[in-house]
Amino acid sequence: MFPNDDEQQRRIRNLRNIALVIIVVIFSVILLQAFFGSPDSAEKQIRYSEFLALLQAGQVTTVTIKGTSLATILGRVRPPSALAENPQLAELEGRRSQEQQRKEKIEALLKYQGRRLAWIEALRSELPPQALAAAPVIQRQLSGLALRHAEVERSVEALAQARKEKADEISALMQGILGKAERFRTEAVLSDLLLEELRKNKVDVSFEGAGDSSWVFSVLLSLLPFFIILLLWYGMMRRMQGEGSSALNFGRSQAKLVTKEYSRVTFDDVAGIDEVKEEVQEIVDYLKDPQKFTRIGAQIPKGVLLVGPPGTGKTLLARAIAGEADVPFFSISGSDFVEMFVGVGAARVRDLFRRAKEEGKGKRGVIIFIDEIDAVGRKRGAGIGGGHDEREQTLNQLLSEMDGFDKNEHVIILAATNRPDILDPALLRPGRFDRKITVPPPDSKGREAILKVHTRNKKLGPDVDLKVLARRTPGFVGADLENLCNEAALLAARRNKEFIDMKDFEDAIDRVIAGIERKGRLLSEEEKVKIAYHEAGHALLGKLLPKADPVHRISIVPRGEALGYTLQLPLNDKYLFTKEELLDRMTGILGGRAAEEIVFGEISTGAYDDLKKATEIAKRMVVSYGMSERVGPMNLGQENGNVFLGVDLVLNREHSEKMSALVDEEIKSIIESCYKRAKELLQRNLQALHKLAKRLLEVEVLEGEQLDALLKDSLVPPSPAPQWA
Repeated sequence: MFPNDDEQQRRIRNLRNIALVIIVVIFSVILLQAFFGSPDSAEKQIRYSEFLALLQAGQVTTVTIKGTSLATILGRVRPPSALAENPQLAELEGRRSQEQQRKEKIEALLKYQGRRLAWIEALRSELPPQALAAAPVIQRQLSGLALRHAEVERSVEALAQARKEKADEISALMQGILGKAERFRTEAVLSDLLLEELRKNKVDVSFEGAGDSSWVFSVLLSLLPFFIILLLWYGMMRRMQGEGSSALNFGRSQAKLVTKEYSRVTFDDVAGIDEVKEEVQEIVDYLKDPQKFTRIGAQIPKGVLLVGPPGTGKTLLARAIAGEADVPFFSISGSDFVEMFVGVGAARVRDLFRRAKEEGKGKRGVIIFIDEIDAVGRKRGAGIGGGHDEREQTLNQLLSEMDGFDKNEHVIILAATNRPDILDPALLRPGRFDRKITVPPPDSKGREAILKVHTRNKKLGPDVDLKVLARRTPGFVGADLENLCNEAALLAARRNKEFIDMKDFEDAIDRVIAGIERKGRLLSEEEKVKIAYHEAGHALLGKLLPKADPVHRISIVPRGEALGYTLQLPLNDKYLFTKEELLDRMTGILGGRAAEEIVFGEISTGAYDDLKKATEIAKRMVVSYGMSERVGPMNLGQENGNVFLGVDLVLNREHSEKMSALVDEEIKSIIESCYKRAKELLQRNLQALHKLAKRLLEVEVLEGEQLDALLKDSLVPPSPAPQWA
């Protein structure tokens, strides 16, 4: 038993008491509602004379007679909403409807005879005497019909008034006898006269014995909610006292115990990061054969922190360790420690290490893997208001458990994050995380190895070359390559192929980089021509500039948000860029806008993304890389963000406004010189630009080899790059 267990048991008891109070309050409300609630459907005791009044008013619908001579009558009346179904009101309504129909027929006769009389008067000079003699007869008929109409109209109004008065009378009777109740009970002497009256008013009659015990069932039915709530409370209390986790057991750790049999991932499934794999494999070797290390005084690192961009394989490495290590392996996410209740995160940390120590008894060790540790390991006191107190308490407990007063001799901590810059320094010091391993994006050979892993269970065509695919996917990490292989397989299945060929992989690369092909987007001919010249400008400069990356594909088919794209891929992975390479890249980026201005004499919004990229490169050349002779070898930038998740470069405000103006001038000078160079190159190769744009409008997509064949012997070599200072 650990000293922190008493505190955890106390928390559980408090939660149990709170739950009990809540359940008792709910039960009390239910009972109060049952005994003192709304009497809308309650049963009311009435006198026999009142029962007869309701019966004669036609409001009684069903009765149940209990007994033989002196009987108890249980009945139900029509609700106020069904008052129109009352037989007496229905009879009055029927009579009124008949009189209304008579009235409408008389009105029709009046109109007909009136038209006849008007016709005779209009044609009096043309009609024979026999026809004129009918006019007095029609007038007498109209007089009689008018009298009958007035009589029938008075009858309709009288019946409507009688129905209204009858309805008011019945409503008042119901309100006076039953109020809002719909059921009643009364005592009466059972006789043939009473039964005849019930049949006369069309009441549904049923008989029950005097010893019927349905009231027992009514009582049990009213108590059923109480028994259900009591049963639920009992189950929750049992679960809170049990060993398993539950919704109310906040202090229990959410970590999963992963065994070697559970995780089928091994180090054979990890590729492209061999150096990192060797580092973490050392932990497994130590756990399997500790004598190999301890005999010369070596100790295994107590903590290993894996850092790197998303998708590089940090969690996959942890799965491989779980699949290889023959020791207990606990897996948990950093967000599982975060909770809205004070003290819960620290309690979960204590419970995790307690479970790890219990599982590690009699074994060579135990591994705890914390994924996304930045969720709980942020720097203390950071942010507005001094930080988050609950998260900081959780971090303090984690620091104490990792390397506090009590040593953890057999617990190895393995953690992963892509935000090492925000972690607390106390968490990163030796003794807690002795080793920090960066998991970088794979190079070309690494990507080829990863592609081999992810295509092991896929049927590949004979033309698939994984080495070429690895060269065409610079910047892709393991997760991207896995997605690429799956997209290629989906495309092959969609095309009803037996194997995945190179075309499927090429199309999958386009889908991953640029998005899905938007065949339904309708573009005007003018827009298509502008897009063709824009992409032709990029591609042509890619062929002309000596330091530019080779052009792999040009397309004017809309994909994702792009209306077209030019794909340039390096021959090898590059980690350093010279000033000339950056200038050539910016010149190529501005080639689309330059082509539009040269050919059409105007510019469009198509170069929005190009301008953003070019401005970013120029800003970094001046502010971060020290490539401006006027500014000098100075770093004036400040990175806002993380090296693995992307950064936003902002100008440091610790220098003068004059320096800021100089930086702006240099950035503008670089962009303008590159744009001027792009226009000069395109103007010198205008025939090649027209030729390439025309070909793009015909085929829409050009591969790199097709571009080389098309522009063979058609290009004018460029002049040296312009110098700016």
